[in-house]
Amino acid sequence: MLEKSSLLQFIVGLCAVLAFVGAAVLISGCLSAERVVVVYTSVDQVYAEPILKEFEEATGITVQAVYDVEATKTTGLVNRLIAEKDRPLADVFWNGEFVQTILLKEKGVLAPYVSPAAADIPAQYRDPGGYWAGTGGRARILLVNTDRLSPGQYPDSIADLADETFPADEIAIAYPMFGTSATHAAALYAAWGQDEARSFFETLQARGVRVVDGNSVVRDLVAGGQVSVGLTDTDDACRAVEDGKPVAIIVPDQEEGGLGTLVIPTTVALIANGPHPEEGKALVDFLLAKETERRLMEIGWIQVSTRLESGTAPGMESGPIRGMEVTLSEVYDQLQPASGDLAEIFIR
Repeated sequence: MLEKSSLLQFIVGLCAVLAFVGAAVLISGCLSAERVVVVYTSVDQVYAEPILKEFEEATGITVQAVYDVEATKTTGLVNRLIAEKDRPLADVFWNGEFVQTILLKEKGVLAPYVSPAAADIPAQYRDPGGYWAGTGGRARILLVNTDRLSPGQYPDSIADLADETFPADEIAIAYPMFGTSATHAAALYAAWGQDEARSFFETLQARGVRVVDGNSVVRDLVAGGQVSVGLTDTDDACRAVEDGKPVAIIVPDQEEGGLGTLVIPTTVALIANGPHPEEGKALVDFLLAKETERRLMEIGWIQVSTRLESGTAPGMESGPIRGMEVTLSEVYDQLQPASGDLAEIFIR
């Protein structure tokens, strides 16, 4: 028989155990009740983090973000999503462009979800089945050196690059088989047809236009006064403006009935069978919202709105930009034909 002191110690110990177990059950219940969403994103972390933080504060949903690695860029995340297709870990893919997003749709990685936040986004920037939608992003533009050209001499069309008015050694483009330059070439194939688009690039090559390794190199050549005109992206061009370089941004083919320029949106998509589908839809809605697009423009990730609103980026205050009258899916379908032609033209 236990002595009174031993019995008292036993009761105290039992109470302590029960209290610990109760606390553990309470904590476990709280943790399991926490709402979480997992997003894989190629949007630069410095821009993505403030937006995701705003989502957390607005909804109470905790965001677990996986960012791309500079060495692999978007391709690394896309390959991971494809590998995880049968047991997905992510709920949302937030991509700085659209080509890889369409690839994921083709691979069966994405789920259809028609977000109400995308209702005012033009149809050309939305998948007709609701698998993805594109908010603001970059645009293809002409950058001119204002020390070398006066306003009356500025080009106003991409076709001017093939015009003898502009000496070939005064023009720079990036190799059109890679990155956004390849996407732009595919868009021209979609808009003009293969024969006309191929002829355009053959003319550039025959004239001896400077072809360099990337859009940032084009920007630097124009900003440094080594060439007068360059074809590049708004993000690179706006950086030159911010740095006080003697440059001006020309959005080409904006006249009524003109070609327009390629807008490369930031795309958002829901992952099929993701672990947190309702939280995923909430994040998709937030990322596609007009207010979020404006915030992304304010902090510098995007320069162009897909909703045809005026930009606020340095050098981009002239008004809404008119995009090319082609769908992003049509551009995607022309990537392979264009790449084959351009490799023949530019790689001898």
